[in-house]
Amino acid sequence: MEFRKRLSDGLARLEGVTGLRSVAMLEHGTLTTKVYAPRGDDPQAPHARDEVYVVMQGSGELMNGASSISFAAGDLLFVRAGVPHRFENFTDDLALWVIFYGPQGGEQP
Repeated sequence: MEFRKRLSDGLARLEGVTGLRSVAMLEHGTLTTKVYAPRGDDPQAPHARDEVYVVMQGSGELMNGASSISFAAGDLLFVRAGVPHRFENFTDDLALWVIFYGPQGGEQP
């Protein structure tokens, strides 16, 4: 297994592929890490596992359930399993690491 993954490699894999917003970069056990770079809109549906986003470049707003929060490069965002969410009003260069982990249905508090 390669122990280092680069954002630039993920973005290169997405470049020029119409409609592709994410690409898996690392999978191990319950961990799945992807590069996520929506363009234009973000038609996400709720996911079955908890997820963490690390904003690498760009800015915008995250609708997370009934809440909306602004974010920028360097921020870390959390979304619980099953919660409707999407990115809105984001810049054209938005690029994030998205990390899915844990059991289906999410971690229990």
